[in-house]
Amino acid sequence: MKKFLIVVGVIIGILLILGYVFRGVLQMAVMFYAMRPDAGFAETTPPKEPDYAVASSWAALPGRDDLADRVPIENTATLQSDAEVDVFYVHPTTLLGGAGWNQSLDDENTNQRTDYTTILGQASAFNACCRVYAPRYRQATLLSFFSPQGDGGDALELAYRDVARAFRFYMDHYNNGRPFILAGHSQGGFHLDTLLGNEVAGTPLEKKLVVAYPIGYYIDDSNGIPICDSAEQTGCQATWNTLSLDARAGGAKDSICVNPLNWSASGVRAGFDENLGAVSFRREQGTEGNYPNIELGVVDAQCRDGALRISEIRSENYDGYFMTEGNYHIYDYSLFYMNIRENAVVRSKAYLAAK
Repeated sequence: MKKFLIVVGVIIGILLILGYVFRGVLQMAVMFYAMRPDAGFAETTPPKEPDYAVASSWAALPGRDDLADRVPIENTATLQSDAEVDVFYVHPTTLLGGAGWNQSLDDENTNQRTDYTTILGQASAFNACCRVYAPRYRQATLLSFFSPQGDGGDALELAYRDVARAFRFYMDHYNNGRPFILAGHSQGGFHLDTLLGNEVAGTPLEKKLVVAYPIGYYIDDSNGIPICDSAEQTGCQATWNTLSLDARAGGAKDSICVNPLNWSASGVRAGFDENLGAVSFRREQGTEGNYPNIELGVVDAQCRDGALRISEIRSENYDGYFMTEGNYHIYDYSLFYMNIRENAVVRSKAYLAAK
């Protein structure tokens, strides 16, 4: 009996150790099961196509009070009304599950999640340089990226068609020949990579491109847009994927990585003192008398093997990770918020000065 109990104890110990070692895999398996749509893409009816002539099909528009108007610090008012440059911003995945593969624009819970996370925390970074346009679109569910050759690929293609239509509508009805920035994150960066190749590179619009920030997705330069290698360069693209020093990268070693602390693609390390401020907006922040905390010098950064590596995060406000430990995908904007905000202004001024 004693020997039996020892064996059982050893087995339980091994299972506990395996559970700890593979806890990330187990967590992902549970999450994927919860996110799984009720049927395959072909067996579901796509949500209604957005009408971009209707204001509600946009998460942010100039001249309208929305969360892209929030500012990180007092006396840093939004300059959208006087801006000579536009930004077309495509939000990341905020559809975490549900019955179908793509979001319905009538899904107010997901719209709220989009607005109070990505429009507030990312699109607002551009209101010091630009008029902000951010379309809603039938985004693909997060699970789509884990089946890109099947149902997920179909869902992503449908989502891209919306992004492309929104961009064409913006160009036809809002742009009026103005220079523009393209910005996005994660799924938004994925769609911008395609949009740059299909709609901008090699066309007259390329001369109007101030800069593209298809952040948070592993891409190369095959879309035809040059890689940025300085803070004032225009007509180029800058992207990165934030990881700890030892986390496994999710893309190729030759993926584009531009360091948002020094705007170099050469791999030169930028120290903590070059971080102008990490910003994490809370739901009610960004208005008079209630501003988020700007934390200086929270991270250093260095591009290495196609990813942006940081040695540590000197703040307790950024202690989460995406999927696996050391993957700081969810902080690709917030850790570098003030650097992005400043750089969009710098590149816009450089473009306008060169006209």
